[in-house]
Amino acid sequence: MSVSFHTLRIAEVVPETAEAKSIRFAVPDDLRDTFAFAPGQHLTLKADIGGEEVRRNYSLCVAPQDGELKVTVKRIAGGVFSNWANDNLEAGQDMEVMPPHGSFTWEFRPDARNHYAGFAGGSGITPVMSLLKTALLTEPDSRFTLFYGNRDSASVIFLEELSRLKNRFMDRLQVHHFLAEEAEDIELFNGILDRTKCDLILGSLIEPEEVSAFFICGPGPMMDAAEEALKEVGVPADRILVERFTAGRPDAAVEAQMHQLQARAEGLQMTVTLDGRRRRVPFDAKAGNILDSARLAGMPAPFACKAGVCATCRARVLNGEVEMAARYGLSDEEIAAGYVLTCQSVPKGEGVEVDYDA
Repeated sequence: MSVSFHTLRIAEVVPETAEAKSIRFAVPDDLRDTFAFAPGQHLTLKADIGGEEVRRNYSLCVAPQDGELKVTVKRIAGGVFSNWANDNLEAGQDMEVMPPHGSFTWEFRPDARNHYAGFAGGSGITPVMSLLKTALLTEPDSRFTLFYGNRDSASVIFLEELSRLKNRFMDRLQVHHFLAEEAEDIELFNGILDRTKCDLILGSLIEPEEVSAFFICGPGPMMDAAEEALKEVGVPADRILVERFTAGRPDAAVEAQMHQLQARAEGLQMTVTLDGRRRRVPFDAKAGNILDSARLAGMPAPFACKAGVCATCRARVLNGEVEMAARYGLSDEEIAAGYVLTCQSVPKGEGVEVDYDA
């Protein structure tokens, strides 16, 4: 099914660091099922900022067992939404919120006996925190090891909560902090989580072959370093879960190929199903993708990032072929099942049919 926004009231705004605040939403009883979530998922928030509609995704930082709906927003340099939210949002205000979505999640089972590990950097801790808490609360015989990189101790989001969790789950939770600008007694914990550091971690602090799943979220270079280090020691791809908040531009060759496809696809007729409505929509080369072509035709197709990361615009291809420039937000299983990110997709010929409701 396609998803739409709902108006939720902000119940609480909690300062986490000088640069980050958590926003807790009150969920009315009639929307509790709508806003039920899996650990690691995120919300899309929408606001009018300076007369412009701005949408951003923020990961839930709580476990389903917490009975709360809460995200954390960290300021980023030049960030339109993040700075506005930190400066302006207060308890009692209303905000447009899309129901939880995202595939950076895991099915935890009470009878499991697993070891999980997380590599997080900065605000990348938010979805990892959700997964970490859920693992410890759901699986009493499982363990979690967290490797968390930050600039200094003052910038560590959830520092006190992680400490409380360590005390509560003393035998099952290990937390290792890595600080780039603050010296620790043990040299291993000084500096950023780069490839060298990740290699050292896998050689000394954890046995990769004993870990059921690795969760990675943070700055792009950190995620790349952790993922490459894990693959180097033979960790299978299906045990490495990566959540990207942003995506780099496609390389020049891919970009040139997509421009050619867009030009050739001008005017091609597509069939788009959304909210039970099935319509014929022409592809618009200036729009550049299936999502924006559908929206130009008056269909309120869902989106958030338009960068191939969040998967808000996911749809299933029922007929025809499309070319997709980026696919960060989709799993291999979703792609095999025919799903595409419509913000990144261009029809390769006539007869393309996509279904947002599938």
